[in-house]
Amino acid sequence: MTPEAPATAPSTHDAEEDARNRDILIYVNGELLHRDEAKVSVYDSGFMLGDGMWEGMRLYDGVWAFFDEHMDRFFDSCKAVSLEVGMDRDGIMAALTKTAEANGMVTDVHCRLMLTRGVKVKPFQHPKLSQSGPTLVIIMEHSKPADALQSRGIRLATVPQVRGLPMSQDAKYNSHSKLNCVIACLQAEQAGGDEGLMLDPHGFVNTTNACNFFIVRRGEVWTSTGDYCMNGVTRQKVIDICRDNGIPVRERNFSLVEAYGADEAFLTGTFGAQTPVAEIDGKQIGSGDRPVMRRIRRLYKDLIEREIERQKGRA
Repeated sequence: MTPEAPATAPSTHDAEEDARNRDILIYVNGELLHRDEAKVSVYDSGFMLGDGMWEGMRLYDGVWAFFDEHMDRFFDSCKAVSLEVGMDRDGIMAALTKTAEANGMVTDVHCRLMLTRGVKVKPFQHPKLSQSGPTLVIIMEHSKPADALQSRGIRLATVPQVRGLPMSQDAKYNSHSKLNCVIACLQAEQAGGDEGLMLDPHGFVNTTNACNFFIVRRGEVWTSTGDYCMNGVTRQKVIDICRDNGIPVRERNFSLVEAYGADEAFLTGTFGAQTPVAEIDGKQIGSGDRPVMRRIRRLYKDLIEREIERQKGRA
């Protein structure tokens, strides 16, 4: 008798099943290929070394939300590691539009835009061995966050893997080199959590392996200083929303003790927007009522609607 496979733990990237994703077309250096045929070389620097940058974006009603902010991060990161993009922002937008139209995609779409240093002439580390130009891949999926997460929430487990110092590998790079976060995810799973809560090099609460982290204490919203975490676009939008709507918000160092005693906790990311945290290290967070997060979530949806109107008005 074959044993039953264990149930998959929930994550902030849980999505409703959509059969259309079985036949999506993927952009690979200008070509649109069926997902079964979309491939890169084993000599590609992204496959071989994790040498590349990526962005996750969402399509709402034909508009790529916060496109300018995502491109700021993407082009800044590529410049910092001397990675030539090979096109400007208009070129990226044209590639996104081409891929979305080919797939008949308009809304509830998630995109992973990936750029590597390209194919190497020899299987070694030096960047100069990548001589044929960058590899650009765009994967788009029909992807709607699973509704159950909003009531169930995520269980976090604090992990020994930390987000390191900028001189080791700056967490602000949205790079293909994600082993640091993969190890944290594995450690969380082994500890019985859904995702790993990572500390900074000084022991303060920082981020999870996949998302930025917020808590609510006595009506105040707290998040890390940002010195050691990904400069998330959604993270910044939540901070801006709080400031614009009279919700006290602080970017500060805080400890696990303060996180355990929070009234609410939630994660932010492009895919799930705001996802509640149910517990940390087996300790329930608050009463399960999340009025501040619910308000932020409503205000974020309003912001998305204004962003759609703004971009359509600019077109």
